[in-house]
Amino acid sequence: MQTTIISKLPTVGTTIFTVMSQLAAQHNAVNLGQGFPDFPMHETLTGLVNKAMQDGYNQYTHMNGYPLLREQLALKTARLYGTSINPDTDITITPGGTYAIYTSLTTVLQPGDEVIVFEPAYDSYIPNIEINGAKAIRIQLTYPSYSIPWDEVRKKINMHTRMIMINSPHNPTGAVLSAADMQELSAIVEGTNIIILSDEVYEHLIFDGLQHESILRYPELLKRSFVCFSFGKTYHCTGWKLGYCISSAELMHEFRKVHQFNCFSCDTPKQVALAEYLKDVAAYTTLGANIQAKRDYFRSKMADTPFKCIPSHGSYFECYSYADISDEPDTVFAQRLTIDYGVATIPVSAFYQDRKDDKVVRFCFAKKETTLDMAIEKLKLL
Repeated sequence: MQTTIISKLPTVGTTIFTVMSQLAAQHNAVNLGQGFPDFPMHETLTGLVNKAMQDGYNQYTHMNGYPLLREQLALKTARLYGTSINPDTDITITPGGTYAIYTSLTTVLQPGDEVIVFEPAYDSYIPNIEINGAKAIRIQLTYPSYSIPWDEVRKKINMHTRMIMINSPHNPTGAVLSAADMQELSAIVEGTNIIILSDEVYEHLIFDGLQHESILRYPELLKRSFVCFSFGKTYHCTGWKLGYCISSAELMHEFRKVHQFNCFSCDTPKQVALAEYLKDVAAYTTLGANIQAKRDYFRSKMADTPFKCIPSHGSYFECYSYADISDEPDTVFAQRLTIDYGVATIPVSAFYQDRKDDKVVRFCFAKKETTLDMAIEKLKLL
């Protein structure tokens, strides 16, 4: 008799990032799809990892994360956001930001709970909700600004609403939440038992003089929030898969119950290196300007193509409309762009459960100028 299982994610296939990256490799295309830099991370940080290994930091560290790293993150939070957090009770180091998001959801959700999710949404959100037996309540961001329709959020709140997920700077669009957005969120959850999950992995990749409106700026919101971050996005080392979660002591206590039986602890030498590297404040405070320069370079070059820019204010990404180029579905257009023109992108419909198609594709501009130049020359042929 053949062994069978009942899939917990029966409608889920291979992620669009894997599909497009494989297609790019197959056709030797310039890959502006998946969000990873093709330029090297800072040699000081790699040197610190090597030193940590040579110094013997190769065994398990504390389950909650290397203590000196958590202390540096608490100092950073106070410096940037004016909020005091306890490194012993409020921070846990995780194997990546996506893991922190999954663990936050698993900590809270029970079958029948509802989670408000804004689309387009990072593709792990809804599967992670559903695998915990909860239901995603999808609300579409307002196109083309990709702003939150707060009146619609109010209409969706009910006795089953357990969590609201926010993401700023936003993946895939680069939209950024404002102080007014945070005031709306505060008003909606006040007096409720609703938890907030804030995906802030691009916290330092914010442009145009805007301020990152982190949950960490709002102590009353932090009491009911899990806030998830990524070292990979900050220090251009996405392959390290290291991140962290900050929450109130009460919520973090429950988070760690799940964490200890899943990951237990994370890569020790990299944590030791990061604890030292975080002392260089300029390494993360200047990051936004450096990555904005790449966005501006890419945007200026894209002006010579038939694509229409939908401005990004953060992240590694900028979206562009191709409505004036083709009526094709965005998945078909993205595949044709890869196969016939040698540039891989991500179709934005992949970030909607119902595959809403506004004729928009997402480009990753966190690349060397030579890479961007090569892509632009191909795109000019459209």
